[in-house]
Amino acid sequence: MVRIVNAVRPGLARAAEAAKPRVARLAKAVRPGLAHLPRPQAVRTWQYTAGAVTAGLALTAGVVTAAGPWDANGQRTAERDRAVALERPGGADHGHSGTAAQAPRPAPSAPPVLAGLGGTTGTVSTKKAPPGQKALTDVLGPLLDAPGLGADRAAAVIDVTTGKQLYSTGAGRALTPASTTKIATAVAALSALGPDHRLTTRAALEPDTGELVLVGGGDPTLTDHPKADSWASLRTLAADTAAALGKRGIHKIKLSYDTTLYSGPALHPIGVNDNLAPVSALTTDEGRTDDSAGGPATRVTDPAADAAGTFATLLRDAGVTTTPPGPSKATSRAETLATVSSPPLSALVERMLTNSDNDIAEALARQTALASGEPASFDGGAKAIATQLRKLGLPMAGASFHDGSGLNRDDRLTANLLTALLVKAGDPARPGLRPVLTGLPVAGFTGTLTSRYTDGAAGVVRAKTGTLTGVNTLAGTVVDNDGHLLAFAFLAFGTTDPQEAQTALDRTASALAGCGCR
Repeated sequence: MVRIVNAVRPGLARAAEAAKPRVARLAKAVRPGLAHLPRPQAVRTWQYTAGAVTAGLALTAGVVTAAGPWDANGQRTAERDRAVALERPGGADHGHSGTAAQAPRPAPSAPPVLAGLGGTTGTVSTKKAPPGQKALTDVLGPLLDAPGLGADRAAAVIDVTTGKQLYSTGAGRALTPASTTKIATAVAALSALGPDHRLTTRAALEPDTGELVLVGGGDPTLTDHPKADSWASLRTLAADTAAALGKRGIHKIKLSYDTTLYSGPALHPIGVNDNLAPVSALTTDEGRTDDSAGGPATRVTDPAADAAGTFATLLRDAGVTTTPPGPSKATSRAETLATVSSPPLSALVERMLTNSDNDIAEALARQTALASGEPASFDGGAKAIATQLRKLGLPMAGASFHDGSGLNRDDRLTANLLTALLVKAGDPARPGLRPVLTGLPVAGFTGTLTSRYTDGAAGVVRAKTGTLTGVNTLAGTVVDNDGHLLAFAFLAFGTTDPQEAQTALDRTASALAGCGCR
């Protein structure tokens, strides 16, 4: 309550000060009319109470209006502002404070949304439980021993609020994580680049040769669909480029494209696969040959050439004829004519996790490499991810990265690392990592969990799935029967029936949600 009062006090003061002239004018206006009104009868208690409640609600609305700004993403904004305030006094700037001496002071930062994590990280005994409650070992043990989970499995459960480990079996053993690798990729990318980072595609004009270069910025969500929604649009870039060329009197030009931002092999070690296009700094709609936005699909063999060809067609439709595009490299003297940018990295991370998007995952691994001074390749991205996680102090023993998506069977993670990543994403001091949690699929509702948990913990479990031949994994968060937010990771290796293994993991997560165990 004290924190809430301190947070809203400046807003109340400003609101009261701003309202004084209006209140005075209103009182002056209604005073003559009040003199002619009949004397009121005694106000009853219930009438007084109702009036007080109404006035309170009105005051609250006024405070909220005065103290703003608030938006649909208020929690993330408040947490980010708090992180800024931790580094400097005087509150965080919500974006409109200005720098002039007469500009208003930044609005006060919001108090913490999540309770701080305790310093204890030791294992909590699960053999003893309060009267009437089961030990977590007694609940999860038999479920994780299900034959459908194969010959080798590992698991860990941590209370996100306290940081205490509540359950562990083989949690330090490194196993193939499959797509739960994307949790690590998300944490590394957000740590290296920040949640507001955007990827930009541009069209540049070479001053000496008069050549137009389409420069790839590594945006995996660039689209040429007529309806782009919030994603960067190649159609917009073409229209803006044609307009800029038209102002220069240019209606015919040589066109080339630049993909030199990335290096190394474009093809993943798994080879040609419907789950991932060749990784390129320039691609539209993930190189899909149909109108799908997710899931497996046949991909083009050269995403950059395909995107440049589409760009040429769009320019022609806008009145600019081009030569057939070929690969090139923009010089430092090239003049940028037009740009389009992706949504913020936070949105890319959420889409990647919700849909288990391999193309976004590999793009974010390369962007992490660039931010870390590593080559933007499969190897460079893997090294950069590991480096970023070490900087966060995460348990890296046994961990081995070979890509950002988890499609590589040589990847190795532990249940300890996966749960630690989720706890780190819930740290109030790191609001920039929150998209890792908000992007997790919701059981029975979104992404890769849409058709799962229909008769179980729908809406309660949020988790990243992982599936390869012989590998089934699940890692995420759950609110248990006592209202505790728990992070969990279940890894199974050597499974023979993927549906049976999936069902066993879902049953285990559902039991964790309904347990309230200690």
